[in-house]
Amino acid sequence: MQPLIWDRRPDGLRAPALVCAFKGWNDAGDAASAALTFVGASLGATRFAQIDPEDFYDFQATRPRIELVDGRHRQLTWPSVEIWEARVPRAPRDLILLSGPEPSMRWRTFCEIIVELAEALGTQLVVTLGALLADVPHSRPVGITGFATDERLQERSDLHPSSYEGPTGITGVLHGACSEAGLPSASLWATVPHYVAAAPNPKAALALVRKLEGVVGVTVDGSELESAAADYERQVSLAVQSDPDVQAFVERLEKAAEDEEEPVDPSELPSGDVIAREFQRFLRQRGPDDE
Repeated sequence: MQPLIWDRRPDGLRAPALVCAFKGWNDAGDAASAALTFVGASLGATRFAQIDPEDFYDFQATRPRIELVDGRHRQLTWPSVEIWEARVPRAPRDLILLSGPEPSMRWRTFCEIIVELAEALGTQLVVTLGALLADVPHSRPVGITGFATDERLQERSDLHPSSYEGPTGITGVLHGACSEAGLPSASLWATVPHYVAAAPNPKAALALVRKLEGVVGVTVDGSELESAAADYERQVSLAVQSDPDVQAFVERLEKAAEDEEEPVDPSELPSGDVIAREFQRFLRQRGPDDE
């Protein structure tokens, strides 16, 4: 059985860009996967293929799920990578969207499949979305770093490359495979405050969507995500204000951001587990009737 399973083969895609996001290590605050899902929903994307998980996932780490259908029948759902098409007639190109959990093994083979798919569909650009934890305050604009193999695209999109060196995820391996195949690619990363890493971050997702629009030349109606981002910032601010230690730390992060000083030492912040518990407790205490 071939790993790439076609539901159908899309025809007539115009100068498509392949946009990828993977849950897991590359997806702090679920920002990257949420951004891709939002773009797909906004553009009415439809699935046309998937990658069979058998060869690429450790099912003890990424487990299948049991769901009840009609409250009676049990249905098994395996983790998989799904591939969608989004036709955007008024934009200069269409989009191919690829999403799923980061694979556990055989990364080179996995990326070769994606590159072969991109070449078969005439893809002109591959873009990956990612999000990383950083010493940044939730109250400031989300920083976006990234790179593009095309220097003109990098200048036009005002991408600021990161100086990071160290372990990488599947996005780094995918960009290597694209480079070997001569396929232009770009990488976008949003910064997520580490003190609220456990909470989904629509503000970072919105920042990725807006930067992606400039890179691929496709726009979406972001009003729903903008509303979620504003509500997120408001709720996190209220939660931070309820804990004097966390509030003091966040104020120092804000001052460091304003003064462009060195990042604050994370060891001075209460542990992530403590903050996560306090944040969840705060939300529960607000109750379902509070906005």
